[in-house]
Amino acid sequence: MSKYLFLLSVLLFSSVSFYSAAESQVIPVTRQSIAPSEKQKLLGLPVYIRIIKEEHKLELFIKNKNSYQHIRTYLICSYSGGLGPKKRQGDYKSPEGFYQITANSLNPNSKYYRAFNIGYPNQYDRAHGFTGNYLMIHGACVSAGCYAMTDEQIAEIYQFVEAAMKNGQQQVNINIFPFRMTNENMRRHQDSEYQEFWQQLKAGYDYFETTHQPPNISVVDGRYALVGPEIPQSQYMYASNIPRNTEEYIGKFSYR
Repeated sequence: MSKYLFLLSVLLFSSVSFYSAAESQVIPVTRQSIAPSEKQKLLGLPVYIRIIKEEHKLELFIKNKNSYQHIRTYLICSYSGGLGPKKRQGDYKSPEGFYQITANSLNPNSKYYRAFNIGYPNQYDRAHGFTGNYLMIHGACVSAGCYAMTDEQIAEIYQFVEAAMKNGQQQVNINIFPFRMTNENMRRHQDSEYQEFWQQLKAGYDYFETTHQPPNISVVDGRYALVGPEIPQSQYMYASNIPRNTEEYIGKFSYR
């Protein structure tokens, strides 16, 4: 009997250990907020938003002095359709590309609590005949092509966007990438049908990683094109000292 009980206890312990190990792989969702005193210093400053689809992350950057600094990362509740651009109304796919929020994009009374329209279809999408409308970042944690956040998350993101616009920012850039567009990740997805499209996105991704300024993007002959001043040599020198591991330069107010 004692031998049977010993074996049973081993099996139960193994199951608990396995479960605990599996649970430890889940990214924890923290409810940590930016301290009110720090938030008051940041509200009204220019905002930039970056979405990394594969990681289910929305990153908020605030312009402090001459560069945009990472303030907080929010875990996206839900998006749909997997990696790749949205192409047509009803495909339930969440967009990728370079978009802008304007004052007219804001909806404080959305049925999804708070919402802002990302501006799909943009010039690139229209050039390729892509269709769809009312693609949002909103609350309520449900998605059929939009990027859904919790109500608590969207309240804070919306507050920063609204304050920046009230303080004179004409539009907030939202850059949506399928994954962190490192050379390693590009090789990992080299057989994808979207590889050529993602090469266009990578130029904007690399520009921000190097300069800490949102890329100025145009559409030329149906392709995204990086336009604007060239990166000064001093910026190249500075960029060479930036840690390539995102975890090494997350802002002090961030969480993963």
